[in-house]
Amino acid sequence: MSMTSLPRVFYTLIFGFFVTLNPELTFAEKSQRIVSVSGTLSEILVGLGLESQIVGVDVTSTYPASLEKLPKVGHNRNISAEGILALNPDVIVTSDQSMMSANVLKQLNSTGKKVITFKQEFSAEGTINLIREVGIYFDAKPQAEKMVKSLQADLAKLPKTAAPKKLLFIYARGTGTLMVSGKNTSLDKMFTLIGHKNAVTDFTDFKPLTSESLLAANPDVLVLFSSGLESVDGIDGLLKVPSVKYTNAGKNRKIVSMDGQYLTGFGPRLGKAAAELAQKVR
Repeated sequence: MSMTSLPRVFYTLIFGFFVTLNPELTFAEKSQRIVSVSGTLSEILVGLGLESQIVGVDVTSTYPASLEKLPKVGHNRNISAEGILALNPDVIVTSDQSMMSANVLKQLNSTGKKVITFKQEFSAEGTINLIREVGIYFDAKPQAEKMVKSLQADLAKLPKTAAPKKLLFIYARGTGTLMVSGKNTSLDKMFTLIGHKNAVTDFTDFKPLTSESLLAANPDVLVLFSSGLESVDGIDGLLKVPSVKYTNAGKNRKIVSMDGQYLTGFGPRLGKAAAELAQKVR
């Protein structure tokens, strides 16, 4: 049984909070102060028509651009409970993919504030489920379904891949910090979604880039965040990193970049991001 098919009373018990089953006003119509600690959830909330109720976000909340004007509560493990509570939120939303520390979550829960952690799965189905579950919680199911239909239409347009290529994602913060993405990461799932392969399959999560592993993987395409590619002085700078120029990607200068949240958010724009990546790696 899916989460959306559960009776409302069971849904509320699962998430550990209580709501009135038939309120005069829906959550979306009430004035609530929301802090979002997830760029993906922030984007969904805006799509649900709740942007005016968002009073603070983390630094991954970059879309739409209007969110940039809101107070920032930090990034990943740098997020503090004090920074969030200073905004006096009624609801704090995050996902199980967030790197917010368990200690901060414990602090927030101890205040009596509503802290809602949504499950996020890096797949098309997982993204659709996430949008629907956020819509259910905020009593905005019609708006959620509108986003779902738009996403499904985008995904249906993804081209078929005749000859899968080996893609390798490099996380860069200057040439001194270079990490590669292994299995079960959002990048790995995105490569699979567009019909290509991750060039590394012998580990999960991220590991430091080494010349030996890079040559062994020999990717056809290197993928970076736009900010990461800039941090190594563009394609020419990346080609100066040991062994990069000896890979198929380096020899052919097949290096592509995209905005980080857009590429890995697995939110309402997933279909568009996948289509753009597929076009760039052709």
